[in-house]
Amino acid sequence: MLKASIKMFESLGVMTEKELEARNEVKWETYTKKIQIEARVLGDLSMNHIIPVATSYQSQLLRNVERMCTAFPADKAKELNARNLKLIEEIAQRTATIETKVEELVEARKVANKIEGEYEKAVAYHDTIAPMFDAIRYQIDKLELIVDDSLWPLPKYRELLFIR
Repeated sequence: MLKASIKMFESLGVMTEKELEARNEVKWETYTKKIQIEARVLGDLSMNHIIPVATSYQSQLLRNVERMCTAFPADKAKELNARNLKLIEEIAQRTATIETKVEELVEARKVANKIEGEYEKAVAYHDTIAPMFDAIRYQIDKLELIVDDSLWPLPKYRELLFIR
């Protein structure tokens, strides 16, 4: 905090320097706790809801591919299965990326949680952990477009637009 600001608050009898420092300390801690909670929720949703649903849908697609291979000659089955095989591969890549990014998020939180000062910890959460959310969310958003609506555990964006 700037010395001029501290002097102004003290001269007006609003707060002392110690009170201002304590107020900032509480703000930094509150910010850190908020990002900690968001990180935990994102990790939990990703690993315990999104990935299982995506892999379940992937399994459905695989069963469909297998059945097509038994119902049609090889050339025809290959042609008919092309889209499903592409989706199966995309789901595998996106779920693997989510898992990796969540692991990185957990490790970054462990490092940040060892920081003693509240300001330094808040900066670490802001600069390192919060930006990781976007990479995970991007993959989830792409899976949302692929996975069958009846399986998806959360409201989809398009559904939220029409909720009254």
